[in-house]
Amino acid sequence: MCGIAGSLLLRDAASHPDLRRMIATLRHRGPDGTGLFASERCALAHARLSIIDLECGDQPIPNEDHSVWTVFNGEIFNFIELRAELQRAGHRFRTQSDTEVIVHAYEQYGDRFVERLSGQFAIALWDVRRERLLLARDRVGIRPLFYTHSGGRLLFASEVKAILAVAPEARALDEQGLAQVFTFWATVGERTVFNGVRSLPPGTVLVAERGTERLQPYWDWTFPRGAGRSDLTLEEGAEALRGILREVIAQQMRADVPVGAYLSGGLDSSGIAALARERVGTLQTFSLTFEDAEFDESVHQRRMAEHLGVAHCAVHCTARDIGDVFPELIWHTESPVLRTAPAPLLLLARQVHELGFKVVLSGEGADEAFGGYDLFKEGRVRRFWARQPDSVWRPLLFARLYPYLARSPVANRHFAQRFFGQRLEETSHPFYAHLTRWTTTRGIFRFLSPELLCSVTSAQPEEALARELPPQFASWDALARDQYVEVKTLLEGYLLSSQGDRVSLAHSVEGRVPYLDHRVIEFVNGLSARYKLRGLREKVLLRRALAGLVPESIVQRVKQPYRAPDSRSFFVEGKPLAYVQELLSPAHLRRTGYFRPEAVQGLLEKCRSGRALGAGDNMAFVGILSTLLLHEHFFTDRAVQAAPVSV
Repeated sequence: MCGIAGSLLLRDAASHPDLRRMIATLRHRGPDGTGLFASERCALAHARLSIIDLECGDQPIPNEDHSVWTVFNGEIFNFIELRAELQRAGHRFRTQSDTEVIVHAYEQYGDRFVERLSGQFAIALWDVRRERLLLARDRVGIRPLFYTHSGGRLLFASEVKAILAVAPEARALDEQGLAQVFTFWATVGERTVFNGVRSLPPGTVLVAERGTERLQPYWDWTFPRGAGRSDLTLEEGAEALRGILREVIAQQMRADVPVGAYLSGGLDSSGIAALARERVGTLQTFSLTFEDAEFDESVHQRRMAEHLGVAHCAVHCTARDIGDVFPELIWHTESPVLRTAPAPLLLLARQVHELGFKVVLSGEGADEAFGGYDLFKEGRVRRFWARQPDSVWRPLLFARLYPYLARSPVANRHFAQRFFGQRLEETSHPFYAHLTRWTTTRGIFRFLSPELLCSVTSAQPEEALARELPPQFASWDALARDQYVEVKTLLEGYLLSSQGDRVSLAHSVEGRVPYLDHRVIEFVNGLSARYKLRGLREKVLLRRALAGLVPESIVQRVKQPYRAPDSRSFFVEGKPLAYVQELLSPAHLRRTGYFRPEAVQGLLEKCRSGRALGAGDNMAFVGILSTLLLHEHFFTDRAVQAAPVSV
């Protein structure tokens, strides 16, 4: 795991940026060494986190005659098999690293080499003879890659801050990107919250040659037309899934350093830890615990750790810890966030690093692949209710959702019916299951200044997302459509970024996500919805596949999403933390111009006194605060060099 940066000259009068300045901003991603390559047209830089071939795996790495060079961030999990295949075709290797297979695979297979890679990666490859640059990103977007045009150059890097170090004109807010975050929790497609900076979409290659650039998609989440495969018994499907997961985990545990695992206490991470434990004599697991029972899962974590007989480390996170580390978090996320959940994961990664681990396995992605979220149940109940909108008992099914929430939206039956009854008749809408949630999230718009409100309202986030939908989208069943939208918003733009890559690599820890291997996704996506969601029972196939590997009490647990204390994390004894008080002061709000001071002061008082009303108020507070922190870190005249120290 590493950080990469570079530039391609687009016209003769240009010059390369200071690559050392770019790569220096990514030191946290790769503290074990720096490598540079520069030719007249292209320059590549690399910050290394040594995991495979510790002695000889330094980057950039060329092929035999130095006609192809690459730097990459991530892992190629099938590099051993691919290396053997390429050697049989006559290619000669000088290292044992997974990086070197990239240049030889490009020689052998051309631009389609990415289709041969099983892994999580962001790649920059320079073909010297043809003077062409390829930028490639893994299928589901586990590793980030950003690019922009500045001064006759194409600049690219693992994080935006490296680009800002040499392209200060990008230090401005993209208001359409902000509108998307304040709707979906994330930007979509290529858009970011930085002016002119784009995110290379997952499963895509960018080819730049002869003054032209083109995007070449090579993979996407897809589903069968209609119902999908249903000929397997549940046990047959479970056996097939176990086999795929074992193969995937065997590859993802390849490393020349110890591999640990996150253990939340839920089904997903427990399954990964159990399958990893099968392959090693000892396994180190890590978890988070909280003061508040609503968020804490320590009982289940201990039960699973004892069941596996692993060494277990629990990091206790208080609300004050979240408030103190939050400014540092936003420096790493490079985006506003609407929940504090990434902050404890940043603290967890710090502990993992301090214990000497560079690699951890995670259960992320199972909910998207196997239909685990309450969102999917909501969609099912709403469609069922819509067939008989006058039914009295059908909306009562909502009472079976959210048993883990202290302030559940279904606790009040009349409120639940009003809330979930919005736009009930629009069952053909592509975003049907998501509309009520986006309405809640967009409540933050009411705090925007009149000028910014006009801009974000005209941005039309839903239309932007609709343009990202594939032509065959309408032919999929309802659950598949709901899954795809969730993947293209929450998973790609938030979970794999703010709660994934950014918080783990902040402390030089590589997270690996076996459930998001394309073999797992393609297998389960081809199945009928009944293998995922049966009635209101989620992840049916995964539960069966993991039965016998984890305790029955965990197999049968109702999904409890990972969450953390929100607005109350920023107050101590009824007083805001010092930086919160400063950023939310009327004077500062007027200077930045994003939000209405009087409205924010009212929200601040609400949260200070513990009167915040559920998700809407909490998301608004965290979103406002994180936007202001983003401004301080990146849109002021201060240099982007190093992370702020936690309060």
